[in-house]
Amino acid sequence: MVKILNSSIKSFDRELEKLLSIRKNKVQSSSVSVTNIIKDVKKNGDKALLKYEKRFNKNSIIVPTSKQISNSIKTLDKKVKQAIDTAYNRIYKFHSLQKFKNISYVDKFKNKLEYKYLPINSVAIYVPGSTASYPSSVLMNAIPAIVAGVKRIIMINPGFKGKQNPAVLYAARKCKIKEIYSIGGPSAIAAAAYGTKKIKSVNKIVGPGNAYVAAAKKEVFGDVGIEGMTAGPSEVTIVCDKYSNPVWVASDLIGQAEHDPLAQCILISKDKNLISKVKSEILKQLKKIPRQSIAKKSLMNNGILMHIASDKKVIDVVNKIAPEHLELNVKNYKSFVPKINNAGSVCLGKYAVMAMTDYNVGSNHVLPTNGSAKYSSGISVNEFYKRISYINLSKKGIESLGPSVITLANYEGLAGHAHSVTKRIRRN
Repeated sequence: MVKILNSSIKSFDRELEKLLSIRKNKVQSSSVSVTNIIKDVKKNGDKALLKYEKRFNKNSIIVPTSKQISNSIKTLDKKVKQAIDTAYNRIYKFHSLQKFKNISYVDKFKNKLEYKYLPINSVAIYVPGSTASYPSSVLMNAIPAIVAGVKRIIMINPGFKGKQNPAVLYAARKCKIKEIYSIGGPSAIAAAAYGTKKIKSVNKIVGPGNAYVAAAKKEVFGDVGIEGMTAGPSEVTIVCDKYSNPVWVASDLIGQAEHDPLAQCILISKDKNLISKVKSEILKQLKKIPRQSIAKKSLMNNGILMHIASDKKVIDVVNKIAPEHLELNVKNYKSFVPKINNAGSVCLGKYAVMAMTDYNVGSNHVLPTNGSAKYSSGISVNEFYKRISYINLSKKGIESLGPSVITLANYEGLAGHAHSVTKRIRRN
């Protein structure tokens, strides 16, 4: 069921590249339907939005009332509320440590340079929903924005048959989100980007979603901001050794596979015996989860069990995959850490399971997928800041530095630049 690769085979690198590329292309494919949906919502607003909600989510409510939200929250189990509260407090604490300090610098000519961090004015957080529900995603997206000082945060979250998940709504209330919309998919992204009569547009859209949501965000980028990464279907790569528990490892792989048929689950080990045991455990444990069919598709299409003979090759392969989540379930994980540069988050040791980081450890679970960990990072407070430079030059400053600027401007053929400086340093 799960593909097996062995690094001792000559074609290993080629085969791995092929498997990674097949999934990457599926996730990246911006279908014509996504483009057309965005155009339709841009042109026809709420009418188009409602059409797609009815078609995909059997939903006819775009803006739930305050009463509907309150009544839904009342049905939520007290233990779930407490779990959300715990997660909120831990995530808020860790993200509050990420605040930036403004920079102010005065040079010897009394020129003053400043660099200030200003919060983005308005943000939409996309929270996956419909038949699934992720209150944790509300917290992971909203809390960094709150810490940064974003004034207007809206939540777009698909309901199903007119109902949104009570835990998602409770998490939104916990984050003091006043605008909640029961919409999802590419049409929701378009509505947040361009606005409708019922929804005022925002400056930036963040949050994880399926391949269609990821494609829609790419389509609207430029008109609004999105994360500097691909927040698409989930991924985990687990590095194991002979001391790893195959039962635990199999459960970690299944835990990621149940997210989405396009989720990617990879196991790497130098121990062939462990790989064999994990494979057997996967087949056993799959029978016991409600989302069995989704997990099965994910593992069949994107699951890879790899036998790699050396630590050096293991590190090379991990950096090539650039996984969203990396679990170093090995005794000597400290020797791997300095050499791994490409990963969204790294769980160290046998108890640091990825599932914990999805909820209340405090780090963020909205992380770069599809290889984008090679050049980007997960959601943080930084995602919700703009950075502006302020420059105040003194008379002595422009007179001292100006001649050098004039030389460079003339060299680049930009005489207008040179003249604008010359006019200011010419003495009467």
